[in-house]
Amino acid sequence: MNEPIAAAFSYGLNNKEGIIAVFDLGGGTFDVSILEISNGVFEVKATNGDRFLGGEDYDNAVLEFLVSEFKRTEAIDLAKDKLAIQRLRDAAERAKIELSSTSQTKINLPFITADAKHLDITLTRSDFESLVNHLIEKTKNPCKSCLKDAGISTKEVDEVLLVGGMTRVPKVQEIVAEIFGKSPGGGGPGSSAWALFRGVIRGDVKELLLLDVTPLSLGVETLGGIFTRLIKSNTTIPIRKCQVFSAAADNQTQVGVRVLQGEREMASDNKFLAGFELVGISPAPRGVPLIEVTFDIDANGIVTVSAKDEATGKEQQITIQSFDGLSEDEIEMMVKEAELHAQKDQERKTLIDIKNSTDTTIYNIETSLGEYGEKTPAEIATDIEFAVADLRNAASGDNIDKIKSKLDVANKALSKIGEPVTGSGSSGRSKDGWVAINPLPKRKLPRRSRQCLILKL
Repeated sequence: MNEPIAAAFSYGLNNKEGIIAVFDLGGGTFDVSILEISNGVFEVKATNGDRFLGGEDYDNAVLEFLVSEFKRTEAIDLAKDKLAIQRLRDAAERAKIELSSTSQTKINLPFITADAKHLDITLTRSDFESLVNHLIEKTKNPCKSCLKDAGISTKEVDEVLLVGGMTRVPKVQEIVAEIFGKSPGGGGPGSSAWALFRGVIRGDVKELLLLDVTPLSLGVETLGGIFTRLIKSNTTIPIRKCQVFSAAADNQTQVGVRVLQGEREMASDNKFLAGFELVGISPAPRGVPLIEVTFDIDANGIVTVSAKDEATGKEQQITIQSFDGLSEDEIEMMVKEAELHAQKDQERKTLIDIKNSTDTTIYNIETSLGEYGEKTPAEIATDIEFAVADLRNAASGDNIDKIKSKLDVANKALSKIGEPVTGSGSSGRSKDGWVAINPLPKRKLPRRSRQCLILKL
C-alpha cells in the first residue's frame, strides 16, 4: 500500500466520516488519491499522479541555477565536473529544505573547482519558487483528473492531507489550497500511519476495511480485435460486472475469451492476462447465441472471469490471482501511451466498429432475402441488391463517411423487405394502387447491437 492510503488510515482513527484528498509529493513521485471514509470503511474513489515528478526535480532545478550562475560569474562550466556536481546537488537539497522555513539561505561551497574558486550565492524563497514554479504547476492536472474520475467536486472534499517532504514547501501548500479550495492539513509521512496500515494488513485492526480500486481497465477482445471494457480503471473493488455477447459466425460451437488489461482501444495494444475457450454452444445463426461474460474481483484483487451460454447452461471460467502485478511505473507508462495514441486508436476503433456494423447489416439483408425474397416485389429486391453491392464496395476502403452513407441506405433497404410498393395501372394492384401481397410474419433478425467474441474453430 502506498503512503497516501496509510496517511488516510491514520486520519481515519479519529474521523470516521468524510471524503479525503491525499496529496503525496515525495522524493521521486507525485500521487493524489480521493478516499471516502465511512464507519471504518476506506473506499478509494480514484487515484492519479505523475511517476516522474518529485523532490529530485526540485533539487535539479536549483542545481541547474547554481551551475548557470557560476558559469556566468566565473566562466567555468561545473556541469563537466562530477565531484562538483555532487556537492552542488547536496547543497541544492539543503537549500530547498531550509527555504521551507526561512526566507533566504546562503549556499557556500569553498574550493568548488581545482583552482580554488569558491561558490557563494544567496538564494531567496522567491527565487526558489520561480525556479520550481513549473514543477508545482504540474501537480494541478493530476488532481483535477482524480476529482473527475472520482465523480466529485472540490466542495465535496472534507479534508486535504499532505504527505511527503515536498509538501513542506509553502508554495506547494498554496497550490494545494488553490486546487481544492481549502487549506490542507497534516497527515504526513509519520510512522503512525504505517503502523496502522500494517495492523490492518495483519488483521490486528479489525474495525477498518480498505476498498481499493483497479489501476487499469479490464475487459475482453471482441470481433475485429477491439478491446471491450467490462471494468474501467479506478473502479472500486470488490466489483462484479456482466455483459452479454454473441457468436461471430453461423453455427459457431465455441468462442474464445481473451482477458486483457489496459487503456488502449485495440486488444493487441493491451496486456494479455489469460484466456480460455467456451465449448458446447448450440449451433445457431450468428448473433443468436447469448453468451454472458462475468468479471468478479474480490477484495483481495483476485479476478474470476466466466463465460456462460444461456441456451445450454455450459460455463467455463478462469481465475487470475493478481491482475495488478504491474509496477507503478509500468501502469503510468501504459496510461501515458493510451493518452498519446488516443486519437489514432479511436479512429481505428471507429473504422472497425462501422465495418462490423456493415458486415452485420449485409448478413441480415441476405438472411431476410433468403427467407422472404419471394414475397418481396422485384423492384424493391433490385434496389436492395444495389444497396448491398454499394455497401460492400464502400466497406472495402477506409472512408468512414462513405461507409456510413452507404450503411444508412442499406439499413433503409433492409426495412423495406416484404413491404408493398405504390403504383398505378398495373394488373394485380388494388384500386388504391397497393400491390396485393400476403402479409409477412414478424421477422426476428440477429441482434445487430450485440458484440461478438472472437471465433475459435
